[in-house]
Amino acid sequence: MPPPPRASRKNTAEARRKGAPDSEARRLIRLDGLAVRRLRHDRGWSPRDLVAAIEEACFNASGLRRTLTPNLIQSIEERAEQISYDELLLLADGLACDPSDLIAEGELSSRRPDHRLH
Repeated sequence: MPPPPRASRKNTAEARRKGAPDSEARRLIRLDGLAVRRLRHDRGWSPRDLVAAIEEACFNASGLRRTLTPNLIQSIEERAEQISYDELLLLADGLACDPSDLIAEGELSSRRPDHRLH
């Protein structure tokens, strides 16, 4: 019996685009909602303006029309909603900032929180 055919690079990349699991892209990250809101306000944008800026930045970078919803942006700003790493990159591109500027302090720290009683 012949061995199964090897997956070509094209098929592997295509599978990734179609939603194959990627642990980094699925990891949820808590953002600093006030930093997101401050950057949005500094530009004089409404949440819908930010949605349009995200879509435009994504289209210019990749040719794809992807964005976030105004409701998700509101949840990030008001309730520290967690989002995926992929969504973080979209948001940072729309705001033209470094993704690390949007992450809540200590969120990506490798050190475990200290659980002292005193």
